[in-house]
Amino acid sequence: MSRRKGRAVRERNSRTPPPLPEPLRTAVPDCHTHMDMQEPGVEEIIAAAESVGVAPLLQVGVDLSSSRWAAETAEAYPGRVWAAVALHPNEAPRIVHGDGAEGVEVDETDWAGKARPGGGYGLLEEQLAGIDELAALPYVVAVGETGMDTFRTGAQGKRAQEESFRRHIAIAKRHGKAVMIHDREAHEDVLRVLEEEGAPDRVVFHCFSGDAEMAKVCAERGYFMSFAGNVTFGSAEPLREAARAAPPELVLVETDAPFLTPKPYRGRPNAPYLVPHTLRALAQTKGMDEDVLAAAVADNARRAFGI
Repeated sequence: MSRRKGRAVRERNSRTPPPLPEPLRTAVPDCHTHMDMQEPGVEEIIAAAESVGVAPLLQVGVDLSSSRWAAETAEAYPGRVWAAVALHPNEAPRIVHGDGAEGVEVDETDWAGKARPGGGYGLLEEQLAGIDELAALPYVVAVGETGMDTFRTGAQGKRAQEESFRRHIAIAKRHGKAVMIHDREAHEDVLRVLEEEGAPDRVVFHCFSGDAEMAKVCAERGYFMSFAGNVTFGSAEPLREAARAAPPELVLVETDAPFLTPKPYRGRPNAPYLVPHTLRALAQTKGMDEDVLAAAVADNARRAFGI
């Protein structure tokens, strides 16, 4: 095969959705997805997921606009979609300081799509008020994804992240909702802020990225740990060790779609219907029967989110 033809095949495969997996016998929810970043439409995404035993879906906001969309979608699909609302940790420094400011580096694939000027902490307060309003809605079951992410954010941006995180914790407690945490290279800071602010009754670490020791800390504090498709990656043995350390009664499963497509389809579009791959990989990692783990995950989702 020529290099040009081989490249064309790879590009085509990268856009081709993986096939439907064998259905789960015990239904589990996708505890974190972004349908607004996926194709095809919402109805098709839900139907494909339900056909393989993945229901309901938890649609997650990353800024005020997508949080409104999440709430509207949950209202339009009662019982089949629920919503989480928040300003993503990387959104807070952009709101305050603007794109390209010192210590506020933004990946070119970021959801905003264009550079924006900073609006200061007054604009952050304004947008947090919008999140607070959405969090009161009955079909919004979590405040997230919030937290901290120091992968690209410097000292100036980190201050805005932490302030936003603290405010999201207060919103979650005020409305009796779970707080859903995005934690990237910020384990100690996230745990510190939770302790200083007083954690809500239900804390969920989305796309858990800590090691076995952090999993033990989370278990001691009763925090839920949600595992995504990256637990299936060949390089993810430390994450699998964390999964082994996580008690079954605190484990959740998610896609974070369209990101983190599980093996054997890494590099292709992710979607909620691929949860069974991650669930089965987790069951194998933990040495558990698939149906037993699925039942535990479903029960954990009810306790964490009420879904």
